Amino acid sequence: MRYINGLHFNNIRGDIYGGLTAAVVALPLAMAMGVASGVGPIAGMYGAIFVGLFAALFGGTPAQVSGPTGPMTVVMAAIFIQYTGMFPDDPAQGAALAFTVVIMGGLFQIMFGVLRIGKYIELVPHPVVSGFMSGIGVIIILLQIGPLLGHAPISKPLEAAIAIPEFLTAINPVAAILGLLTLLVVYTVPRFLPRLNALLPSPLLALIAGTVAYLLFFADSSAPVIGEIPTGLPTFQLPTIEIELLSTMIISALTLAGLGTIDSLLTSLVADNITRTQHKSDRELIGQGIGNTVSGLFGGLPGAGATMRTVVNVKAGGRTPLSGALHALVLLAVVLGAGPLASHIPNAVLAGILLRVGTDIIDWNYLKLIRRVPRPGVIIMTVVLVTTVTIDLLLAVGIGMIMTSMVFMQRMANSQLSCIKTVKHNHEELPLSAEEKAIMAAADGRILLFHLSGPMSFSAARGMVRRHAAMQDYDIMLLDLSDVTMLDFTSTKAIEDIIVDTGAAGRQVFLVGASQSIIDMLHKQHMLRHLETDQIYQLRVDALRHASRLLKISIDHDDQAVTGTIAENSKNSYNSRLL
Repeated sequence: MRYINGLHFNNIRGDIYGGLTAAVVALPLAMAMGVASGVGPIAGMYGAIFVGLFAALFGGTPAQVSGPTGPMTVVMAAIFIQYTGMFPDDPAQGAALAFTVVIMGGLFQIMFGVLRIGKYIELVPHPVVSGFMSGIGVIIILLQIGPLLGHAPISKPLEAAIAIPEFLTAINPVAAILGLLTLLVVYTVPRFLPRLNALLPSPLLALIAGTVAYLLFFADSSAPVIGEIPTGLPTFQLPTIEIELLSTMIISALTLAGLGTIDSLLTSLVADNITRTQHKSDRELIGQGIGNTVSGLFGGLPGAGATMRTVVNVKAGGRTPLSGALHALVLLAVVLGAGPLASHIPNAVLAGILLRVGTDIIDWNYLKLIRRVPRPGVIIMTVVLVTTVTIDLLLAVGIGMIMTSMVFMQRMANSQLSCIKTVKHNHEELPLSAEEKAIMAAADGRILLFHLSGPMSFSAARGMVRRHAAMQDYDIMLLDLSDVTMLDFTSTKAIEDIIVDTGAAGRQVFLVGASQSIIDMLHKQHMLRHLETDQIYQLRVDALRHASRLLKISIDHDDQAVTGTIAENSKNSYNSRLL
């Protein structure tokens, strides 16, 4: 038992109530997502059972409830259509390949957890997550408009959007009535009847109300219903691989694994915020991977941490993996005995429930702040949303991350370039000592202080070179690295370019104040071959004294001879340490 993360028996009552409540919420959602995926309602139930059970037992977020989610269902629908479409004469072969992809996706998630990449979910910026989740919400809404009005579902969101006028001109009145009843329940009960919603969650209440209304008043109508649902335990399915399709299957599996990783760990962060705990990201990925692998072996949908079910579980008192496991066992009991009852559920009712799911997934909080948030974030969010809906989900996240990286690099470049100070006359930009100011004033612009500070990376390298190239009319440059904390390879090449360009122009250059780590970096890249030992100084004032002698500048200050001797000794000691 100690191997189950967060397991204890001090919250039995809360875990039981949380698990039962989560199961009540999960029942209609699992069936609805099974129908939406094209595989069938029983696949949604199997997914909720297996992913929910194994993710609870082996995962890293104690209070999380897992199962088929909107994003995972959308991707699975595309995968199922893709592979069954490859074998029009043998759809069973295509379905077997689709479930093998689910197995492979689960194995990839386990690998992600073993390789400890779960922590990188924190690097996905909010505009990318917002655009992605809002795009998933829009897809769910578009795909459910047809079934809500009594039409057969369309699997592609753009095709579903184009077909909306056709749907509106040929509405099935019974389906529309049942769909509107469902929407009325799922949107009004939580808001106006919160106590009823606490006792009977609105998705389940809508499922019951819509099905009872159909059986009492519209049983002889043409409104589409789920139809016969298999009961009993699922059958084990061996993985099927077509060698010529292996690369395609790997890409599909990585899509599922990547999406499941993001979906689950985002829900883990939500659970952490509510319970004031810290999840274990890598362990969570292993648990989700095991759940998805087993689900694929038994013909279930892939799943992930489900935000709404997790929140319901926590609010009802669930705190340990017992609640998530109990939720799965309750659904298993339903599958073993309630199949005939579920066969009469109208498709329009499930579509109405999913429409509520779709609107809940959209990041309305970000959209409300869209006029106040930074413009680059808005652009990134919009691009990710549109790409998610129109092209591909994983591509959308990739594009969003690339755009975010470019914006970040530009901001870093601007920040780093702002740390470059070029001083010839105005000494207030740098805190110079009295002697340093005196030498700079006497030089009258013939000495250039090129001062860098902070970390210098590739993003600022070209700007660094351009800033130096713009400086003219000086004889000696002090390249001051005394405040530089880090250099990468590109920035060291930029420093080399500056040194070489200065020498090629017939000017002297002194390297000043570099720490030992910076010197080691420059030495490794053979940058110091352009400098003599008397061109490298630890102290800026020593380099300025040398420059003043080269320029034959007369400085009137006390103890010049003694100070100069000390400076020479300091320089020689430093140079011997470098070499």
